[in-house]
Amino acid sequence: MSRIFISTFIFLSTITLSFSSYGLDKSPAADNRYFGETPPSLIPVPFTPSIPSADGEFEGGTFSPDMQEFYFTTLKGKEKKRTSYVVYFENNQWGEAVKTDFKWPMFSVDGTKMYIGKNYRDKMQTGWSEALPTGEFLKEQAHGLSVSSNGTFYFPFFKKEDKGRGNLGYSRIKNGQYQAPVKLSAHLNQGEYIAHPYISSDESYLMWDVEREDNLGSNQPDIYISFKESDGSWGSAINMGSKINTAIYEQSPRLSPDGKYLFFIRGEFKKQKDDTRIWQGSSYWVSAQVIDNITPKS
Repeated sequence: MSRIFISTFIFLSTITLSFSSYGLDKSPAADNRYFGETPPSLIPVPFTPSIPSADGEFEGGTFSPDMQEFYFTTLKGKEKKRTSYVVYFENNQWGEAVKTDFKWPMFSVDGTKMYIGKNYRDKMQTGWSEALPTGEFLKEQAHGLSVSSNGTFYFPFFKKEDKGRGNLGYSRIKNGQYQAPVKLSAHLNQGEYIAHPYISSDESYLMWDVEREDNLGSNQPDIYISFKESDGSWGSAINMGSKINTAIYEQSPRLSPDGKYLFFIRGEFKKQKDDTRIWQGSSYWVSAQVIDNITPKS
């Protein structure tokens, strides 16, 4: 990916957190949980329900853990610029999408915190609190983050000595304070434009997107996965294969709140009439069984 796209890439960066079945006993019925869309099998298909988006097209979205809120962005249809929306499940049905200032929000596993960039908001009886800084440990964070059930943050961070190249790392909480970021193993931090990590709630596997030599596309990021070994170390970085990755751009893997589906974004930069390039992507989903099928047998 050319460096001229870096600013656009940063702008597009989303944050990803682990989800659990928290609150699903109060969520929409199973047949309406995904806006009535037919669940996918082991082949990814576009996730384009008509309820949240009138034209049936949007870049990507995030469910709240109780699946009563769905936040998404779009750069298609009538919109001339990237716009954020939210749709609520009320009176036993999904309502109409309304514009929101919450851009690419993600949530803690228990649903009590909303994370946007380097800030967070607490869940209140009257809504969400004012934005508060998450902490100094995220100072050099960029291109997404993910939080496990025990509160450990995983994210790419950038240091001057890395000459602009990102590294996946984590920060654990100790004595009530988050520690300085620790880089993951070198075999995971290979390639360019490392971004959008997703850590499973129990930290048993990690997904992210990156440009590497074994990408299926030419200079286009693919989605990779690594599984934690019995000794606590991380296994090799595994390309998630041709059913997930293609010759174009795949990014932002994340699991649905009920753990049944893997969502990700597939797209590419397209040239405009004024010769500028703009990112256009769409949301895809596939059965989470694809992760189990990749899991090393040992």
